[in-house]
Amino acid sequence: MITTMPKAKGITNTSFPEEFILIGFSQWPQLEKVLFWVVSLFYVMIIFGNLIIILLSCVEPRLYTPMYFFLSNLSFLELCFTTTTLPQMLSNLWGPKKTITYTGCVIQLFVFVYLGATECILLVVMAFDRYVAVCQPLRYTIIMNPPLCWKLAFIAWLSGLMESLIQSTITLQLPFCSHHQVDDFLCEVPALIRLACGDTSFNELQITIAAVLLTILPVGLILTSYGYIAQAVGKIKSEEGRQKAVATCSSHLLVVFMFYGTVAMVYTDPKNNFASEHGKFITFFYTVLTPLLNPLIYTLRNKEVTEALQRLLKKRMRQRRN
Repeated sequence: MITTMPKAKGITNTSFPEEFILIGFSQWPQLEKVLFWVVSLFYVMIIFGNLIIILLSCVEPRLYTPMYFFLSNLSFLELCFTTTTLPQMLSNLWGPKKTITYTGCVIQLFVFVYLGATECILLVVMAFDRYVAVCQPLRYTIIMNPPLCWKLAFIAWLSGLMESLIQSTITLQLPFCSHHQVDDFLCEVPALIRLACGDTSFNELQITIAAVLLTILPVGLILTSYGYIAQAVGKIKSEEGRQKAVATCSSHLLVVFMFYGTVAMVYTDPKNNFASEHGKFITFFYTVLTPLLNPLIYTLRNKEVTEALQRLLKKRMRQRRN
């Protein structure tokens, strides 16, 4: 149930602004120029790296496993996630115009929350997959059958959609201050809450609850699964099998701590001093650096992926010679 927020003086919830001003890093114009080229390079790398993972998962028979099915879902999610935010960020970094239309802000907010919440659930699903693979290796293909994998992926995407519908609707009910200056480089919930001139206690409570459900609780589940995984790895007699289990699981854990850690800093308490002063830098991390590091972590630290990539490149080279 959405409660009616108190109206600020001269502002009503029915009079929507035509556009928002995204302040971003405009206080540091020299930094903006450097960031433009850095973000442009990272964006190309994000697209290239995640497309490689999706391509390999589709064409390499040895990667037709639940792990790479979920990994390709994560890569597709990261492609959509960055495409929602980085073009707008690059536009703001390059020119003096720092605005985004109200419609553009609504769309960006909805998609951003949708994909972010989906990733929170998807990482838990991937941890469950690793738990079954390590702790129940003989029953892995039976438990993680294709129908179950599709259902788990569907649950992750559906959960993200439901969270976005609730979170975005509640946020857009706020009476925004007349200056419409968002102290961020994109339209995300904490920044819009700080822009409100009315009572935001309900929004802060709701976003804190959502943060607990989508960050604290998932991290607890993931760490619990990895506790069992650690016990199972210790019992593996084969050194090669132990190293393979550690490599795949450590990659996932690294992604987990990078993503959940930065998201929790911003969303657990959106109006605290730390989030207000450093929120845009933390947001920059999980919107730019995390999607960049994900494919690097999963490819450079994964022997199966690097070997599959080498086979694909050799096959293409042979086809060109013939």
